[in-house]
Amino acid sequence: MQIFQDVRAFMSISGARILLAMFLLYGIGTGMLAPMNAVYLDESVGLSKEQIVAVFAVSLFCNIAITITVGWFSDRLRRKKKLPLAAAFLCIIGLAVYMNASDFRSALIGMTIAVAPSGLIMGQLFGMARSHFARKAGELVEMAQLWLRASFSVGFFAGLLLGANIFLIATFRGVLWGNVAGYVCLAVLLLAYKETAGEPGTKTAVRGEPFSLVMLIALLLLSCADAIRGLYLQLVVLKLFGKPEVMSYIWSTQAVFELFFMTLGGYWAARYGSKKIIFLGGCFALAAYLTYTSSGSLPVFFAVQPLYSFFVSILAGVAMGYVQRMFLSRTGFGASLYVFITQTASLIGYFLPLFIQGITPDIFYIPSALVTLSLLIIGIVLYRERGSKDRNAKKPSVVNRAV
Repeated sequence: MQIFQDVRAFMSISGARILLAMFLLYGIGTGMLAPMNAVYLDESVGLSKEQIVAVFAVSLFCNIAITITVGWFSDRLRRKKKLPLAAAFLCIIGLAVYMNASDFRSALIGMTIAVAPSGLIMGQLFGMARSHFARKAGELVEMAQLWLRASFSVGFFAGLLLGANIFLIATFRGVLWGNVAGYVCLAVLLLAYKETAGEPGTKTAVRGEPFSLVMLIALLLLSCADAIRGLYLQLVVLKLFGKPEVMSYIWSTQAVFELFFMTLGGYWAARYGSKKIIFLGGCFALAAYLTYTSSGSLPVFFAVQPLYSFFVSILAGVAMGYVQRMFLSRTGFGASLYVFITQTASLIGYFLPLFIQGITPDIFYIPSALVTLSLLIIGIVLYRERGSKDRNAKKPSVVNRAV
């Protein structure tokens, strides 16, 4: 089968395995803390809902500014790995401050230092990876990107399970130290990784995508909906079921499906087009959000995860590749732009639920509306593209009849 041949070819490429390990271990460290962050600020530091949002918003705003600024000029650098390496060390310093936070001010300073530089990590890692595989195996660039992103997801969900169990043994402090360990592992692997420099005469087999501001807006809306779920679902689950570790178990069920869905989505996108697959993923997300608003059953929350896993796989894999292909000659900027979109969406998404009083499942009516608007935009784009193709297909026949 084609997929097994591609996997074997991918694993035989020099540097592929260390890149996989890099994303996997970084994902484990990140996954330990992600579902516990808001809960930590709520229960251990004692912040209010508005203060929690402010901490996330300020740190994300700084992250966004650094990500797009550095992404703009990073392609001028011959070697990019020094950027994520420096960011990893700064994140470790920030986490040291964050884990000793006792009030709003110290939590804000710690999280800002820990989060602001992290935008350099994912964007620049994917920029490095795209350049690496474009020079060594151009025909596998897109699937290589998906498998690396899937490796991060597998690590992330492994971190969720590990973090939930560490929390039961060592409370939030143990989880925070696990996040520190993830950055340490990333730094060690970056030091060991031999970055591929430009090689004359190498060509990529990947076709670019035309720039589309409308599609970027649609992706922003989808990412905004996902950001709302990422922050507020853990708080809603805590209010409904009363156990912080439950959210880690809910998210970890995605790991069972995400690697498969991300691979499947990549092949489908190559066959049917990225926009159609993104539209399909949005439909699955809408179904999940409406389920959150209408059910207070824990088994139902688990059951809806495969639907949401498909959406996340498309948003994190297919959509990322779609944005990067708009800027094939600027890999660092293309990858950073995708991170910029997701982080900007997070910044917007954190504030929108403040219009709903308290923490209730009604919050998920907001991402439902955002996804519906995004689907409408993508649907219009697909309809216009189909109309344009039909008109172009008819032109030769008109000429032939005239002759």
